[in-house]
Amino acid sequence: MPTPITMTPAGLSVPNDPIIPFIEGDGTGPDIWRASVRVLDAAVAKAFGGSRKIHWHEVYAGEKAFNKFNNWLPDQTIAGFRTYLVGIKGPLTTPVGGGIRSLNVALRQMLDLYVCLRPVRWFNGVPSPVKKPGDVDMVIFRENCEDIYAGIEFREGSPEAAKFMALLKEAFPKEFGKIRFPDSSGIGLKPVSREGSERLIRAAIDYALREKRRSLTLVHKGNIMKFTEGAFKDWGYALAQREFREQCVTERESWILGNKEANADLSAEGNARIIDPGFDMMTPEQKGKVVAEVETALKLWPSHGQGKWKSKLLIKDSIADITLQQVITRAKDFDVIATMNLNGDYLSDALAAQVGGIGIAPGANINYKTGHAIFEATHGTAPKYANLDQVNPGSVILSGEMMLRYMGWTAAADLIIKGMDGAIGAKTVTYDFHRLMEGATKVKCSEFADAIIKHMA
Repeated sequence: MPTPITMTPAGLSVPNDPIIPFIEGDGTGPDIWRASVRVLDAAVAKAFGGSRKIHWHEVYAGEKAFNKFNNWLPDQTIAGFRTYLVGIKGPLTTPVGGGIRSLNVALRQMLDLYVCLRPVRWFNGVPSPVKKPGDVDMVIFRENCEDIYAGIEFREGSPEAAKFMALLKEAFPKEFGKIRFPDSSGIGLKPVSREGSERLIRAAIDYALREKRRSLTLVHKGNIMKFTEGAFKDWGYALAQREFREQCVTERESWILGNKEANADLSAEGNARIIDPGFDMMTPEQKGKVVAEVETALKLWPSHGQGKWKSKLLIKDSIADITLQQVITRAKDFDVIATMNLNGDYLSDALAAQVGGIGIAPGANINYKTGHAIFEATHGTAPKYANLDQVNPGSVILSGEMMLRYMGWTAAADLIIKGMDGAIGAKTVTYDFHRLMEGATKVKCSEFADAIIKHMA
């Protein structure tokens, strides 16, 4: 008898016969789903010898839902994901006209799926525009519910925009004066909360520690947006030091401890001069703050000193624009990344381009507190290729791999990675890779699934 997945105080409880809701998707979605579900079922069957089996439960969204129910996102679809906790979906079209701005965003917000999880790694043989795509092995935790994706916008010339401008002019005349052309400006608001930031960063640190990752980088544009993106960075450091003190070290703390290890007689002020080269040009108050920072870090000596900090999770930060440059030039410097919604959108797609494109990039939207998770294709619907059995199903297949790993079915997830590695390594690929790989064999979407299943053996 099929059984729902449940959330217990100890974590996710997954039966041997879970019910998993799925949305096949629009455009190329049906082609991709038919291929993907065969791979997922084959991996589970091979890994567990028939003792475990997924019971797939179709729910509807997008064009298929509109044609069937005259509703782009029926209530029963949301209810299905709420009830069964874990699900998977293909690409969905964005409705034309008013109403829902994005079905994907709507699902995330309705279920409070605050983590957008995007692992990015290279499979040997995948064509790439960079020299060392193998250096890319990162996991992005993108905040899913805040930032400009909250959808608080006022259209230029609308009564709502005029009302907002009038309120801003009356209550905050200084800020209103910064708007160059108020009469023709659209307005968008960027909420970034302490609670939203902390739960995202906490999930990222938990993941990094559990998976024995080397570092976590807080990516932000806090040098310009000090009270939103800058606050995200500050809250992240404070959380790490407050809740994960024994397991982590900040980058500046590592400098301070390393300086003391290199020179046991180094004073706090001497240490401050090394970590802040402009120390001598600071005001007395600024100098005092840096010296106090050094003294606080040195109190960690019993647990972090004498090189012990090198085995801790390193917490650091990076400005967003520099990050987009350095993930290309210094990819090995990045491991787990925690960032806000818009930065994460840019970064995950830019990284995907280095390892084969979004056609093979998996993704998930998760609420670690409730257990709700939707694993999804990260690409669009590509309607001109619909029903041609041509497109790469890798994004949904690898999203399914993430889903199995989230469920604790690691052996099946490992088989999918093995099968994908084997198929691509043998140069048995769909048209998108075939046109870029010398000596490759071009196969259909369904035939690529066959190749993955074959290479699981």
